Amino acid sequence: MKQRIIIVGGVAGGASVATRLRRLSEENEIVMYEKGTYISFANCGLPYYVGGTIREKDALLVESVENMVKEFNIEVHNNTEVVDVDPEKHVITVKNVLNGEEATDHYDRLILSTGAKPIVPKIQGLDHADNVFSVRNIPDVERIKNYIDAHTVHKAAVIGGGFIGLEMTENLADLGLEVTLVEASPQVMAPLDFEMAQFVHEQIELHGVQLILNDGVARFSDNGHTVVLSSGKEIDTDLTVMAIGVLPDSTLAQKAGVKTGIKGAIVVNEHFETSVPDIFAIGDVIEVKDFITGTPTLIPLAGPANRQGRFLADYLNGLDAKNPPVQGTAVAKVFALTVATTGKNERLLNQTGIDYQVVHLHPNSHAGYYPGAAPIELKVIYDEHGKILSAQAIGTEGVDKRIDMISAVMRLNGSVEDLQLIEVAYAPPYASAKDPINYAGYIAADQRQGLVKTIEWHEVDALIEKQAYFLDVRESFELAAGKLPGSHHIPRGELRGRMAELPKEQPIYVYCSVGLRGYNAARILALNGFEVYNLDGGLKTYEQAKYETGQMKTQPHLAAQSESASTTTQQASQCTKIEVDACGLQCPGPILKVKQSMEKMNKGDVLQVQASDFGFHKDIVAWANATGNQLLTNDIVGNKVVATLVKGVKASHDDAAHALQASPESGGATTMVVFDGDLDKAIATFIIATGSAAMGKPVTLFFTFWGLNIIKRHANTKISKSGTDKLFSMMLPKSADHLPLSRMNMGGIGPKMIKKVMADKNVDSLAVMIERAKQLGVKMVACTMSMDLMGVAREEIIDGVEFGGVASYLGEAAKSNVNLFI
Repeated sequence: MKQRIIIVGGVAGGASVATRLRRLSEENEIVMYEKGTYISFANCGLPYYVGGTIREKDALLVESVENMVKEFNIEVHNNTEVVDVDPEKHVITVKNVLNGEEATDHYDRLILSTGAKPIVPKIQGLDHADNVFSVRNIPDVERIKNYIDAHTVHKAAVIGGGFIGLEMTENLADLGLEVTLVEASPQVMAPLDFEMAQFVHEQIELHGVQLILNDGVARFSDNGHTVVLSSGKEIDTDLTVMAIGVLPDSTLAQKAGVKTGIKGAIVVNEHFETSVPDIFAIGDVIEVKDFITGTPTLIPLAGPANRQGRFLADYLNGLDAKNPPVQGTAVAKVFALTVATTGKNERLLNQTGIDYQVVHLHPNSHAGYYPGAAPIELKVIYDEHGKILSAQAIGTEGVDKRIDMISAVMRLNGSVEDLQLIEVAYAPPYASAKDPINYAGYIAADQRQGLVKTIEWHEVDALIEKQAYFLDVRESFELAAGKLPGSHHIPRGELRGRMAELPKEQPIYVYCSVGLRGYNAARILALNGFEVYNLDGGLKTYEQAKYETGQMKTQPHLAAQSESASTTTQQASQCTKIEVDACGLQCPGPILKVKQSMEKMNKGDVLQVQASDFGFHKDIVAWANATGNQLLTNDIVGNKVVATLVKGVKASHDDAAHALQASPESGGATTMVVFDGDLDKAIATFIIATGSAAMGKPVTLFFTFWGLNIIKRHANTKISKSGTDKLFSMMLPKSADHLPLSRMNMGGIGPKMIKKVMADKNVDSLAVMIERAKQLGVKMVACTMSMDLMGVAREEIIDGVEFGGVASYLGEAAKSNVNLFI
């Protein structure tokens, strides 16, 4: 039966339902009313038209009025607003927005695709601000471009950190404007969890944008050229974009008596039918069913709107089609990053009371040995049955691909274990043999099988406060880039031989850089009877969550450096320059490559290194400060971090800094003769030694007589001895772990008490102090004459100790201004 179907609104939903209706029927009359000039355009591309990435306005047009009429035989009325609906008579009232003329039209079926409208709050001073804009359609962005062309615009403010706000921030910055982004909540991009949003926060600030969180707009003053925030802070701006969100544009539906729900969204059933007969609705104006919870929600995205238009057209033509639940799969570009999500984040899951488990990982986008690989920060959330609830991913390459795959598994009701089975098209330029998706499945499977217990980043601080035992299993060189306070350090490769140092009476919380080595260490310890937990996502996830906005110290360009720094740069330019490509290396790969390169260089040589992991931007600062090398530049170039360092030249900010750069030649070294072998004196020795070394001073410890007991191996090394050597061996402590106290030894009870107090007070054990001294470059010398007299064999001395006589000590002492005898 021939019907007259009227569609109110174009863009995604309206244009989709119109063209699908025509493909299914040549008989029906299809009429479209659109109050704007353009009936179908790519509103997701609007910010890129402002920034100049999309140069021609016509590129944004999906369908023209002419093509709709000619190709699809659809009656189109643009610049015509539907202002009223009479459901009983099936009549609408329309008004020409150009001349104000009104008319009526009759429908058999009415489809509302009126979309959403920008939220424009009532803010004092907004009415007098002609430089404040919203972004919803082509005329909006044309007004912004025209304003920029006609006025002197140097500064811009963007209010709102959602998708549109972030995209406008980037595009205004690309125009060379000084941009401030203001967001009233604690984070941008609400679909992300906080620790994931922190990667975005850092990226925003890396590109020179001032980011203000937890603050909203109180009023505008100076005709819109000053934005006054709720905190009282004032922002000078030449142009402001309001992007604080959208609301369903359901005014017409409410006039028609249509039932509405969340924020005024139209309530529809599985066939898009409203509460009023013969009136249907699709797109951003309707409530949708949440894929995870099955409850009504709002997800204003173009993809669902297009699908809804197709399925409604199918239903109206007798085909089996229903309104599907929506996952909320979305992606956005934020400067060099791609940010993608699907499902419900932790905050929303907590509101629903759903129990869940989390997986964080930081794999490469493709094989690390093939150029261009970059890290992907990936998070997957699943419930007790293995159902995937959410996935979030951030990176410069391959992000959308991974979220799309997880979204597909979710849609087909696959489990998190099914991610192990995904067959990815693998070749080195595109993926890895074990894809990030597979890795997420492997980790989740281990969790569900009870092979590993994990803690999340937000649990760490409370555990540190309770003096929990944290074990850092990274390599020694990685510690310079940061560590958890009070943690103990045993590299993973040494773990099996040093288990005696670990407590069995309390849980051990293991961590590494990204979680993989921590998992391997956790398996070793668990199989040896320890209660152990691995920090999910490693130190990278924790430290990123702790990122503080507004604290970024931008490295000065060479032209803007201080006079002393400029002198250093000029001197460095005359030295050897080495270029290192650390792209594609997972943490700690970039720092390791820098360290290895520096070891082959001479003092004053220049190292330029590029890395694809944005975390390297802050890691290289910490490493350079800790190792006495000067960081000249630390810039973001495209999607890479490019840093330049000078070997062995510390940044000279003040005289105190110069004082800390003492060298043996300048008499700034420390030497200590360690004669005694008491536990308390040994502890004092290494506290002084590590403190001096941390200040940049060379330190030499000369162990003689009873002091040799401090540097004996912990392991029970079987060495054949006879005579007095055997007698001494029986009488002397076997290792540093068996040293007595000089006071209150009490048959060995005293040392045990001291060790317990040290553990309770979160003070490192003597073994850890010795290891840290090695890491800081403390030189340890065992007196060979004393070894002969005491019957101590070289095999009994720990690794890293040199052997020498009194001349070795005197040579070092001659260079020192601090000389101690313990």
